[in-house]
Amino acid sequence: MPQIELLTVANHAEAINGLLYLSGAGWTELFRPIQPGGQVPVNHVGIGVAILVSWNETNQRHHVTLRIENADGQVLVNVEGDIEMGRPAGLAPGSDLRGVMAINGEVQFPAAGIYRVVASVGGDTRTVTFRVHDTPIPALQPPQIGPSTRG
Repeated sequence: MPQIELLTVANHAEAINGLLYLSGAGWTELFRPIQPGGQVPVNHVGIGVAILVSWNETNQRHHVTLRIENADGQVLVNVEGDIEMGRPAGLAPGSDLRGVMAINGEVQFPAAGIYRVVASVGGDTRTVTFRVHDTPIPALQPPQIGPSTRG
């Protein structure tokens, strides 16, 4: 059965030629600036996934789901697809294969609080939890103009 070997949140993720490139990965705290008036910003989020597929599970499709949800289980983002790992020529019998995936997107978290990324393939599920914090931006005050000190 395939298994999720790695699941992480990042500022940005890319999967190129079987390699996973992560920038700013592994965070658990997201601090977002809240404008005066309470406007909630959109945040760029990257997710890196590595899936280990055993020799006997190669050359078959495996359904992968990935979602971001809040602490109550409400789904904000849902991504689904299939992976299939083929055996390269010359691979030693019994070898495991690793496939990587990178997902990037713009997410507007409705409120500060606890969120989680949940990835599943076959019967294996892995979860990564993170927290969103609001950081108010003070309203800009007009500059104070005082009496001239020129003589």
